[in-house]
Amino acid sequence: MPRSPKPRKSSSPLRVAVDTGGTFTDCLWFEGGRVRLHKVFSTPADPSRAILESVREAPIAAGLVLLHGTTVGTNTLLQRNGARVAFVTTAGFEDSIEIGRQARPRLYDFFFDRVEPLVPAERRFGVAERTSAEGRILERPTPAHLKALRAAVMRGRPQAITISLLFSFANPANERSVTRALAGLGIPISVSHLILPEFREYERASTVVV
Repeated sequence: MPRSPKPRKSSSPLRVAVDTGGTFTDCLWFEGGRVRLHKVFSTPADPSRAILESVREAPIAAGLVLLHGTTVGTNTLLQRNGARVAFVTTAGFEDSIEIGRQARPRLYDFFFDRVEPLVPAERRFGVAERTSAEGRILERPTPAHLKALRAAVMRGRPQAITISLLFSFANPANERSVTRALAGLGIPISVSHLILPEFREYERASTVVV
């Protein structure tokens, strides 16, 4: 049986901060000039359950201001246990997500082990299209190319799809065409011109992949 919220004399809303982690969910608030902390086990299948359980301990009487942060996304990225992502980009730029930038910890060390790319080579797909840096469409993806892309992506059995085409921030027309072609697969799609419509291809693509 859930515990009832404890009464609180103040008429102002109680500010409660909740941090959802992979193992624990922490709830923190000020009461009587002191910091109060309540910790419960996280519920990964539905994080809101642990949030509600932790907040029930707070003395809410006149409303609640809930501040929520989470390390779940950070942990997923560090542990590489997120969804199987397919990366779709302009043909010829499939490896940009792995090449990255020249800024590296040890530029001239031939034995340096680089961090594995966010998407492996077998789930990176190129589509024949091109947009200029000024936003002019130089080549549109043909229906045949889009059909082949759709089939290739399906063979990769992804759980999520990222689309980040060259210079789509200047003109997203081609990116929209590719999105429409893949939308019928019933797989969540992240599109670069909607998430980070800015220049620098590696930064934009890696952000959308994450």
